[in-house]
Amino acid sequence: MPVNKELFLIVGLGNPGPEYAHTRHNAGFDVMERLERHYGAALRKKLLLSGETAEIAEGGRKLVLCRPLTFMNASGDCVGRLLRWYQCPPERLLVIYDDIDLPPGQIRVRRSGGPGTHNGMRSIVDALGTADFPRIRVGTGDRPAGQDLVSWVLGHYGPEERALMSAAFDRAAACAVDWVDHGIDSAARLGNVKVSRPAAEG
Repeated sequence: MPVNKELFLIVGLGNPGPEYAHTRHNAGFDVMERLERHYGAALRKKLLLSGETAEIAEGGRKLVLCRPLTFMNASGDCVGRLLRWYQCPPERLLVIYDDIDLPPGQIRVRRSGGPGTHNGMRSIVDALGTADFPRIRVGTGDRPAGQDLVSWVLGHYGPEERALMSAAFDRAAACAVDWVDHGIDSAARLGNVKVSRPAAEG
């Protein structure tokens, strides 16, 4: 089957289930919710792909949104199936995920790069055999000294973080749309700007 050069895949990473909703590790899912609203699409379960997907056709292009249902550490199972099913090259894949190494509310758009310490990205890189695919990292900030990493990334945002993170999800979604419309360099110019965290009151 020939490669469809007008196909774009956007995958937001997270863990399925209400107990994980809107936790730090589910930043990719929160961005996907905004993309669903932007495109007027609803993701539906597709068991063959181990995820929820929606197909959008516009301007002669096909865009596929995907939310893996494999749990974070096995994200590569879904993403690998997705690329094989759609015969899509990795450079037409955009992955959106949380990053504790970025300050809360900061995003970074990159053409490629290693997985770092993120287990979901490690799984994807292992499944695809390459790290050469675009990604949007959404900063959640690192845990306070002495706090367990798992409890931090699976925890919910504090009241002072919610507005900041909501704005970050909006920006990440806008960058994803820009990537489809104008390419990775344009999306990087839009997203890779410094965001100042509001000063604490008191």
